[in-house]
Amino acid sequence: MDRIDLTLEPLTAESFAPYGDVMEVKYDNKIIPINYGNTERHHNLAAVDVADEDGSAIISIFRSAPVSLPFQVKLMERHPLGSQAFMPLSGNPYLVVVAPAGELDPLKIRAFLAQARQGVNYHKGTWHHYCLGLNINNDFLVVDRAGEGHNCDELDIPGDLEILVNH
Repeated sequence: MDRIDLTLEPLTAESFAPYGDVMEVKYDNKIIPINYGNTERHHNLAAVDVADEDGSAIISIFRSAPVSLPFQVKLMERHPLGSQAFMPLSGNPYLVVVAPAGELDPLKIRAFLAQARQGVNYHKGTWHHYCLGLNINNDFLVVDRAGEGHNCDELDIPGDLEILVNH
């Protein structure tokens, strides 16, 4: 059996750019004072891209059971018709496992450790694993696409390949 060991990388806007956007409060965001100066709007952190085939944006909450490390990646999914954004609500770090759009290449899978203050917005077609919360059940605010058309491809990792996410 072949084995790929993925080492967790810190989630940064630069390292995640090929897969999507990192959404977080930071000093170099475009900040617009609103509500009579009582609120800072960290503006346009990610583009919601869901209009293909008359899709519309929806907001949901996903509750995810925790996983532990090392974690075996057994499948990946992608959404060809829309972006998908996750913002953690539970105050816990979580795992982000991704690969570039196109044909899935297991050698290009990467794993990131996202902090509780960081959300991600997967670009349309980006391969990713489903929610991987740590420690306890985790809630995520999710912005994604509703509408007609096939918008979820799932691909099992071949049985002769073991992909592990390590500390």
